[in-house]
Amino acid sequence: MFLFLVVALAVVVAAVTLAVVGGGEGTGPLPEAAPDRLQDPLPADRPVNSADVESLRFPLAARGYRMADVDDALSRLGAELAERDARIADLESALAGAQAAAAHVRMDKPAQEDQE
Repeated sequence: MFLFLVVALAVVVAAVTLAVVGGGEGTGPLPEAAPDRLQDPLPADRPVNSADVESLRFPLAARGYRMADVDDALSRLGAELAERDARIADLESALAGAQAAAAHVRMDKPAQEDQE
């Protein structure tokens, strides 16, 4: 009985090996599967919005996600956030300058009316 199980195991291992290697059909080993790529990357022609981030789905790889796809998406999001932060800082600076100028005009105006 033991000898039969060993022979059966050897036959199964040989069959699997032949199937993977090509089995002598001349086609060679199994064809390489093309790796999954990110189907819908972040848009390059416009700023990224929240819907783009929510719809972003990374393809699975052998050890999780493809690092190149994730790195590309994170660097793009980082650049977008840095650009928006700079724009917000510029607008806040311009607003503070406009408010200071308006306050200065309001302070000067009553003094001019008192002199008349």
